[in-house]
Amino acid sequence: MKDKPISVLVADDHSVVRIGMSALLGAEGDIHVVGQANNGIEAVAQALEKHPDVIIMDIEMPRKDGIQATADILAEMPEAKILIITSFSTSDRIARAIKAGAIGAIMKNADDSEMVAAVRSVALGRNYVARDIRRLFKEDPPAPELSPRQRQILDSITRGLTNPDIAKQLGISLDMVKKHITALLAKMNVANRSEAVAIALKKQLLKI
Repeated sequence: MKDKPISVLVADDHSVVRIGMSALLGAEGDIHVVGQANNGIEAVAQALEKHPDVIIMDIEMPRKDGIQATADILAEMPEAKILIITSFSTSDRIARAIKAGAIGAIMKNADDSEMVAAVRSVALGRNYVARDIRRLFKEDPPAPELSPRQRQILDSITRGLTNPDIAKQLGISLDMVKKHITALLAKMNVANRSEAVAIALKKQLLKI
């Protein structure tokens, strides 16, 4: 008996991408495209209706982005296997999608053979992060997740407050401020305040 084809849902807000990717995958004997979605809300609805083996999810989509759509699908279908595709997202956005539960990530301009290989790998439950994305993570590491207190400290540093100023503002001891700053710099993998401020601005870690 022939193995059942890998069922795939393609979610992307650009029709050219959806149609092209569906045609590429549909030409493979072991892959069957069961649906297309042009926004995150449609992606969630179709995923829950059709239960595809693999969901190809664009990160940047209207109405609901691929990150939230990924989280919503996995909340209802923990077994879902999601492959993120992107053309210009930052390492932070891709990292958020992976944290939301996607097990694969690949650039839209990947070679046809790599795209097919990624779908097959994800269908087997294997993590697949394309070389271009691994390089992006190395060149521009995702921003670290900060605790509320660390965000307060970073905000104070960004505004140029001294340690005594921060201690007074937050109502904590000077020693505690120093400990928080040491931990903050270590988590951000920087050597000093200036580097921390530069990353905070670049990664938009704070609302300024």
